[in-house]
Amino acid sequence: MRNNKPSYTLEHIVKERYPTFVDAVRDMDDALSMCSLFSTFPRSGRCHVSSVQLCRRLTVEFMHYVIAARALRKVFLSIKGIYYQAEIQGQEITWVVPYMFSRNHATDVDYRVMVTFNDFYATLLGFINFRLYQSLNLTYPPKMEVLDNEVGSEVDYALENEELMERLAGLSGDVAHVVAADAGNEEAELDEFPVDGDNEGTEGTKRKEEAQRLQNLQNLFVGLKFFLNREVPREPLAFIIRSFGGMVSWEPTVCIGATFGVSDETVTHQVVDRPMVERTFINRTYVQPQWLFDCVNACMLLPTADYLPGAHLPPHVSPFMKEGQGEYEPPEQLRLRALQRGEQIDQSDVEKTMEKEEEETDGEQVDSEDDGRGSDSGHEEMEEEEKEEEIKLQEIEKKMQKKRKVHVTAGKVKEQNEELVAAEEALEEKRLAVMAMRKKDRHLYSKIMYGRRKKEREANKLAVKRKAYEDTLKAAKKVKKR
Repeated sequence: MRNNKPSYTLEHIVKERYPTFVDAVRDMDDALSMCSLFSTFPRSGRCHVSSVQLCRRLTVEFMHYVIAARALRKVFLSIKGIYYQAEIQGQEITWVVPYMFSRNHATDVDYRVMVTFNDFYATLLGFINFRLYQSLNLTYPPKMEVLDNEVGSEVDYALENEELMERLAGLSGDVAHVVAADAGNEEAELDEFPVDGDNEGTEGTKRKEEAQRLQNLQNLFVGLKFFLNREVPREPLAFIIRSFGGMVSWEPTVCIGATFGVSDETVTHQVVDRPMVERTFINRTYVQPQWLFDCVNACMLLPTADYLPGAHLPPHVSPFMKEGQGEYEPPEQLRLRALQRGEQIDQSDVEKTMEKEEEETDGEQVDSEDDGRGSDSGHEEMEEEEKEEEIKLQEIEKKMQKKRKVHVTAGKVKEQNEELVAAEEALEEKRLAVMAMRKKDRHLYSKIMYGRRKKEREANKLAVKRKAYEDTLKAAKKVKKR
């Protein structure tokens, strides 16, 4: 019965669901996340061993493509795992990889449903990997280029049938090309065409600056050599370093593929996760693993003073935050933007700026609970907004009256304040524009304004929490000094 077990394929479903290759690439987020999860499963009866090995092979092949194409853009360490974002064929692909911890299968999960989805996703990812490797002139199935400087190659790391997979998983070598790449090819540059008008010239300049910024990000670690200590997570760090042009190695007994040893004098950075290192070298920098992730998200090499061994690490800010009106911006984000502009700013300066902003918002009352208004409260929202604007206008009038001198003079034409007149005209124009809206548009506008105010209230809550946290730290420091 085992020999006559029926088998089925899913290639025809993939072709029917994704008529073009771009459609498949656009929908590969879930496929990568699911295959990355299955690749970490232990060998048990919940899922077949062949499925785990297939998912492991497909994810490693995809990581090699990202390294060869320099397609990685963002990295974020979260509780669930490591979030990666890559730009492939003009599409932003975001997937999560769980941490490499030993885990047991959960008992409240139906693995039969997960295995069904994984079969389809594995087939899809195999198609995509094949096309992506063809686009870069890489051999598929991948074959590693011979490393002449490999350290510890005489050690038996795996069986003969597992040696290729272990070498691929090392991520230290390049995948062989179908046809040898021409070393004389120069990098492509944007063509410049003479255009008329300032808008066209400005857009061309912006595109050129964006291309230059992307090129600098792709070559972020070019010329740097990293050595990973055995206590740091090897695979994600090697993946990040190789994706941005750096060279990486580790102890030969950790994994196959080490290219240089710890005593190599050309090593520029050594990644450690312990307060003390037994043997130190003067000509290299010792940093904690978070420095690599923060450098990628900042698109620049950050100062290593905050990431030295044993130092209290700065908060790891998410690169997926979008700037917008009413959004909360932590002081670490402000400091990062200042560094990107080339400004040298201290943490104390950021704290002073945040304290000034918080003092200005001390008089505002923060709503602790949502008012629970639904979609039928459009007119009430508009009335509240008009009342808020009238209150602001009255405050402006009071300020103007305080500035005027109270004395009796001959009758003259009353001088109108330009600021007050402009505020009145803007308020009246806004009222007329809202009144001229259709009922449907007015209802949508009220929803937008309500969402904006709700977002501002949430930002104020986060600012208050951050202020309380900083006050607690200051109080703890004062107690230690005493």
